[in-house]
Amino acid sequence: MISEAKKNAVCNSCTLKLVAIAYRRAPCFRLLREPLKLSMRFLARAYRVNTREYVVRTPACYDCIRFYKVALKEKSAIFRWLHRWINPVFDYFIERIVTGEELHQAKSYAQAASMGSLSEKEAEDWMRGLKTGF
Repeated sequence: MISEAKKNAVCNSCTLKLVAIAYRRAPCFRLLREPLKLSMRFLARAYRVNTREYVVRTPACYDCIRFYKVALKEKSAIFRWLHRWINPVFDYFIERIVTGEELHQAKSYAQAASMGSLSEKEAEDWMRGLKTGF
């Protein structure tokens, strides 16, 4: 059996944190995100996405939906087409709900998490109350 080389898990922004903030401030945001998340879950199963293919340097980030998105971009032309049209709409709404500082913090956290430079306490503090599962 030949084992595949693992891919580095790279994230540009902690969407999980931004979505948690958006859900609190604008509960109707769920009407946009939940169908998208369900669709990603369906496509991930159809394309047999395995998040264990990725080297995740921050344990709190294991099984983050971001890695499903990255894998689907690699595997699915349908997903890439949909993402090209839907992601700008998602970004438009999220950027109107969260503050610029919160966006900056989510980007900083994601970069540090991707590099593995966060302490366990920093990751726990960031993720407290956020893990909602895939």
